[in-house]
Amino acid sequence: MGIFSFLRDVGEKLGIGSAEEAPPADTLQKSVKDLGLNAENLQIKVDGDTVKVAGTAPSSSIREKIILALGNVTGVAQVEEEIDVEEKEPDAVFYEVKKGDTLWAIAESHYGKGKGGEYNSIFEANKPMLTHPDKIYPGQVLRIPPM
Repeated sequence: MGIFSFLRDVGEKLGIGSAEEAPPADTLQKSVKDLGLNAENLQIKVDGDTVKVAGTAPSSSIREKIILALGNVTGVAQVEEEIDVEEKEPDAVFYEVKKGDTLWAIAESHYGKGKGGEYNSIFEANKPMLTHPDKIYPGQVLRIPPM
């Protein structure tokens, strides 16, 4: 089981709920499904600003994307997960975007000086939540895959 913290008042607004409380479970379930993430076996429950998710994901990267898809929503401060993984992959690092960050700068800070060109790896690792490399915002949590 993992517990992940997010900034409650930052994230995608799903049209229901507030910065004080997460959207209803069915709205979150639909959001995960709309992103094309395998949500068939997932059970999502909401308790105030905490989202609890359990089930099975086809891979570690899908598990991480589900956690981020649920956590990067206005009103969610914490995601508690019990997601089993069918195909284990090396874990990614989660990184909270700071004011002034770019994917290039994040790549250099995680992969080393001169490795900013690896920003596309970070962008690809966060699809479908990211639609463009320039559309990141402070407080958003991103997956930083191993090189």
